[in-house]
Amino acid sequence: MQATIKEYRPKPAARKDGFWRALGLPSRGAKLHEALSAGISYKVYTKLTEISGLESKELARYVVIPPATLKRRADTGYFKPAEGDRLYRFAEVYKSAMDLFEGDKAKAKEWLLSPVRGLGGRRPVEMVATTAGAEAVLDLIGRLEHGVFA
Repeated sequence: MQATIKEYRPKPAARKDGFWRALGLPSRGAKLHEALSAGISYKVYTKLTEISGLESKELARYVVIPPATLKRRADTGYFKPAEGDRLYRFAEVYKSAMDLFEGDKAKAKEWLLSPVRGLGGRRPVEMVATTAGAEAVLDLIGRLEHGVFA
């Protein structure tokens, strides 16, 4: 009897920009800058809550958008540039966490909401409101992906 060797065939990879397309945002470059400067749509916020599995109030707290402001943005349909920038930073960190956990949304969310030793015991979601904080989280994710723990 001859053993059959099953050939490994990876599943077709999702488009690299699929996450950003689902959000309705460009991932980088001049188009992203234009979108943030013009004010991103409130729909991006609702899609981000759906994708991340966070409650609307939770996400607003992490990106420092007070409830009254969130309601005004829902009414006008757009966020101001600084608010949109904070939403983009959260999306970038969330996407990187999902990539770290190979697309497992539950594990990515759990990691983002848990104290992390590499961030001095802070939760990654607590750090996304500032550029420096988001960069620290992204740097840690990069180090974890490459097996560098120091």
